[in-house]
Amino acid sequence: MNIEEKINRLREELHHHNYQYYVLDKPEIPDYDFDIKLKELQELEEKHPEFADPNSPTLRVGGAVTKNFATVVHEFRMYSLDNSYSKEDLEDWEKRIKKMVDGEVNYTCELKFDGASISLTYENGVFSKAVTRGDGFQGDDVTNNVRTINSVPLKLKGDDYPDKFEIRGEIVLPYEGFAHLNAARVEAGEEPYANPRNTASGSLKLQDSAEVAKRPLDCLLYNITGNNLGIKTQYESLQKARQWGFKVPDEAKLAKNINEVLSFVNYWDVHRHDLPYETDGVVVKVNDLHQQEELGYTAKAPRWAMAYKFKAEQVSTTLDRITYQVGRTGAITPVANLEPVQLGGTIVKRASLHNADQIEKLDVREGDTVFVEKGGEIIPKIVGVDFTKRDPKSRPTQYATHCPECETELVRNEGEAQHYCPNATGCPPQIIGRIQHYISRKAMDIEGLGGETITLFVNNGLIGNYADLYELKKEQILPLERMAEKSAENIILGIEKSKEIPFERVLFALGIRYVGETVAKKLAKHFKNIEAIENASKEELEAVDEIGERIAESVVDFFAVEENKMTVDHLKEYGVQLEISAEKLANQTNKLEGQTFVVSGVFNMSRNELKKLIEDNGGKVSGSISSKTSYVVAGENMGPSKLAKAESLGVPIISEDDFLKMVD
Repeated sequence: MNIEEKINRLREELHHHNYQYYVLDKPEIPDYDFDIKLKELQELEEKHPEFADPNSPTLRVGGAVTKNFATVVHEFRMYSLDNSYSKEDLEDWEKRIKKMVDGEVNYTCELKFDGASISLTYENGVFSKAVTRGDGFQGDDVTNNVRTINSVPLKLKGDDYPDKFEIRGEIVLPYEGFAHLNAARVEAGEEPYANPRNTASGSLKLQDSAEVAKRPLDCLLYNITGNNLGIKTQYESLQKARQWGFKVPDEAKLAKNINEVLSFVNYWDVHRHDLPYETDGVVVKVNDLHQQEELGYTAKAPRWAMAYKFKAEQVSTTLDRITYQVGRTGAITPVANLEPVQLGGTIVKRASLHNADQIEKLDVREGDTVFVEKGGEIIPKIVGVDFTKRDPKSRPTQYATHCPECETELVRNEGEAQHYCPNATGCPPQIIGRIQHYISRKAMDIEGLGGETITLFVNNGLIGNYADLYELKKEQILPLERMAEKSAENIILGIEKSKEIPFERVLFALGIRYVGETVAKKLAKHFKNIEAIENASKEELEAVDEIGERIAESVVDFFAVEENKMTVDHLKEYGVQLEISAEKLANQTNKLEGQTFVVSGVFNMSRNELKKLIEDNGGKVSGSISSKTSYVVAGENMGPSKLAKAESLGVPIISEDDFLKMVD
């Protein structure tokens, strides 16, 4: 046996024993024997670097240092999930599903583990990349750190896996490992970590992968993503993933109906505390992948999946003081400052009180003993008051009348829940908040800039609005606290690069109230440039698909402020994209304007490509057939009930080829 063969044999043995120990929990050899083999391999690799392998078991111990984590765009978006909290929520969800797909619907029930979401890429059976969820569109490349996690296979088992695919899951820190980690920190005189989830998430961004390797992280996988996977159901994909060597939780179960789903939920609501990891609910997915494709996605979440959240944990504590926060749009949020209390594995010091109506409804007062709950929301909320412990001298809460930051009198529009500070151009948190929104990932995504840096710039008088960013010079930034030459250069380069961001994202970045990502895309597509939007009347704006009175009024109000118009004019002067690019315009037509299409079945092109073609040519895509449907584009395996409904309503049914001729 030559050296190369010996190295490869040792690698195969170590991969096998690693899988037996960390994935199956069935070790075949003692730790000592494993360590001897690993040491032998390390010595051979050091002497023969020509046989280096980026996925060698020796690299599990880390050593690679990452100063800056590269941003990677997800090939397949990582969506959030809609939440449900009751049997009625799930039944309503099922009704919506059955209106949109034909045939029997089964469900896969999986526990929802509370960790850091991750997407792993495999090419030809070998681990190639790990990317954090980020904002769902793009995340950070943490490949070196994830390679140290023993339950992540570096080479897959078998040979029936796709050439390239992604698998999504959670990086978690088991309770036992978390306890050992904290015990070591306390012994060293350091502060213990707050909870396993945040510690797992923070571990992925450590610069030294050798430090990550010391943490007992685990990786639980649950969703295979890619093209031409050759898999028909979600449950089959879990079985395949196990066969290929991934650690897939065994608790997943197939359910025939919502009652079986609820049985699964009820069982694990009680027994979740027996698990070695944190879990906060159950993810229910339509099992059939073809049905999943039929159901598609909303702007934020898949229609074919629902997260059922376990009953919220509740504790009581004292409300010390009510303070008020000002958001970037001027919205005032009352905050309850609490005596610190443990809740759901986290120390809670603050809770949301939402608005004046909520305070009045609960009759919450400073000094009260309050009940705090942490359900599906990230921020805890106050759900009630223990009136038996109230001080008889306490007075009802008087809601703030003036802005806590700039002293401007607050306003509250009719029909709205929140009070607002109208001083948009002079209130510091609003100024900072708008610029922070402008640089955020989903907006201009300016690399090198963060919220704290923006606050630093504003407080030092370098900028007063987001257009001022484009006048910044390196020499102005360098004297600021914690600002090195390289950091300053990166900020200037990031600002310059943001001029390439497409118009619809710039429009979202402007921070017009009620204009989110989806609305910005619709307005950009309809009006083509900022001048047309700026000059549009309320009626012209309302004529755009899905733009209502509230959004239209907000857009008109934004451009009625002279300072906003001047800021936008400055952006134009600096070269920011404030119109749809000529290239994008060339791919768009109005051939299908006013027509609504329903897409059903399997096609030669992907369904997403087909939907994009409809939208690029001015048409609208709908998930269900109605009298307003212009055409049904039918592929193979179109559901019989959709076919029957289209025929009963007299909606024309066309093939993929027929449709392509319409847009040719």
